[in-house]
Amino acid sequence: MKISKYLSIVLAVLALGVTGVSSAGTLDDVKERGHLQCGINTGLTGFAFTDDAGNWQGFDVALCQAVAAAVFGDASAVKYTNLTGKTRFEALKAGEVDMLSRNTTWTYSRDVDLKLTFLGVNYYDGQGFIVPASLGVSSATELEGASVCIQTGTTTELNLADFFRSNNMNYEPVPIETNEEARNSYLAGRCDVYTTDRSGLAATRASLDDPENHVVLPEIISKEPLGPLVRHGDDEWGDIVRWALNVLIIAEEKGITKDNVRAMAAETQKDAELNRMFGTEGEYGAMLGLSADWVVNVLAAVGNYGEIFEQYLGVNTDIGLARGVNALWTDGGLIYAPPYR
Repeated sequence: MKISKYLSIVLAVLALGVTGVSSAGTLDDVKERGHLQCGINTGLTGFAFTDDAGNWQGFDVALCQAVAAAVFGDASAVKYTNLTGKTRFEALKAGEVDMLSRNTTWTYSRDVDLKLTFLGVNYYDGQGFIVPASLGVSSATELEGASVCIQTGTTTELNLADFFRSNNMNYEPVPIETNEEARNSYLAGRCDVYTTDRSGLAATRASLDDPENHVVLPEIISKEPLGPLVRHGDDEWGDIVRWALNVLIIAEEKGITKDNVRAMAAETQKDAELNRMFGTEGEYGAMLGLSADWVVNVLAAVGNYGEIFEQYLGVNTDIGLARGVNALWTDGGLIYAPPYR
């Protein structure tokens, strides 16, 4: 009986310890540190780049800023860690960054084997090829024997091998680690072809002095659903990042913009979902450990999904991407968020 009694006490103490560990997590660490540490690309036009003042901007960077605004009410409360395709996952798993917002493809093995949690898709992409127009190639099926610049540690490396094998072609891989290295190697003629996500190809082409002399081939050889991720088991923190993305999408659906959000939040809306988002109905912020007006802070800081897309990637930018499948579901695209209720 004594042994049983002591065992019960020990188990109770251990249970308390485990509960204490599980209740504390990334949100507490971020608040204590005073800023979000966000993993981003080393540099990719439209997605992660520095402006004239040396500040990081871009489509992926905006999500980091949205999360910072959600937690602190301040989109500038974020510091950035530039990560390559090879270093990004270990940096996240080691706790060097709180989240990854770096054009990363959601795959089975990354989700299950690497034990990382993807929180949604913010850009639907697919892998393609860019070649000099002087090469005289109009299709990727004409690339027999070509040398191909390929970023290591990426899904593009595996997709490339699958594509050439399925088409009974040979190629010479030229491994590189960053988009800038790929761009320089491609321009220097170290490789005939550069392959990556088509959004990355558009970004690379836009950065060239003579984009008209380079052709993005028509083939799309893969599905590349890109989105943010956190560590497995980081569920409470994952909910914050997931819903920071979701409210950007819902806001576009509802016509909430960076300019009108505070005025709309100041009045009771007929649409009950808006009142829930603005924090005037229910305790939705408290469910995440955030302030009641966290959504207002996010949208006032970065705008809605459509605004972010058009600012950094849209047809009027250097990268010049149409919405396509990244249009809202109401406009025939794939961008869709669960209801805020």
